[in-house]
Amino acid sequence: MDLARARAFLDTHARLLERRLALLWSAPDPVAAGAVVDALAGYRNADGGLGHALEPDVRAPHSQPLAVDFALGVLTQVLDSPAADPDVRRKVAGFAGSLVPYLESVTSPDGGLPIVLPDIADHARADHWGDGRFPVGLNPTAGIVAGLRKAGVSAAWLDTADEFCRTRIEALSGPVDAHTAVNVLHFLATTPDRDWAGRHGLSVEDLTLFHLYPGEGYGLTPLDFAPLPDDPLRSLFPADAITAHLDALAAAQEADGGWPVSWQPPGPAALLEWRGVVTTHALRILTANPR
Repeated sequence: MDLARARAFLDTHARLLERRLALLWSAPDPVAAGAVVDALAGYRNADGGLGHALEPDVRAPHSQPLAVDFALGVLTQVLDSPAADPDVRRKVAGFAGSLVPYLESVTSPDGGLPIVLPDIADHARADHWGDGRFPVGLNPTAGIVAGLRKAGVSAAWLDTADEFCRTRIEALSGPVDAHTAVNVLHFLATTPDRDWAGRHGLSVEDLTLFHLYPGEGYGLTPLDFAPLPDDPLRSLFPADAITAHLDALAAAQEADGGWPVSWQPPGPAALLEWRGVVTTHALRILTANPR
């Protein structure tokens, strides 16, 4: 990895959010960590949710569960950084907790969330989002519950969503896609009921949209499940699979210093935004996993 070229790519191509986030790995500072949360606030809507292409494949300004899920992923990175002092943790908890009223407003009667809402169809979006009509599911409900728990949020909504996730997890059968699996496994890792979690683990060998070892085409990898060496999910994957993906990730850096995306975003702005996101992720992973 050429660190200088990667940083130059972010300087010239990435959003403020990703530029701020990348600083947490090169120069950890509580002020910089708080500024990441402030950057997320720029995507806020009057309903308390987040939109405005925070997740770059959905260009709709309206609030989306997908955007909340993306934001909680950013907050998790802040909490995992060396800059996360008590004041930063309080700020993260406050921001994450402020998202709950929006989540309540779009939750189904049984406690679940859809990944996006149909109003995305009024705006540009990546082809895989179709007409925006998705059922409620573990993706994103389980991941959002896990993200709020990690942020230190307590709310009645979490109890309702927790019951939805438990019921759906207990009913899982047959092949599971990697996006659902990563939500489920993060939910299981954060639930206080450790006995129940221990009875409902997932096998990572039979996932769809997943590359246990580097391969062609789109798919999540073990590094999407457990990017940091001390992540409890690391134990699910063979050590040589982790090493192979770290090698592949380092080798994927392009001539301009950034990393590519393996799908087609809905326009040039979205492409640059996603490349900023994946480049920031690559820097975080490769910095945390020296070889």
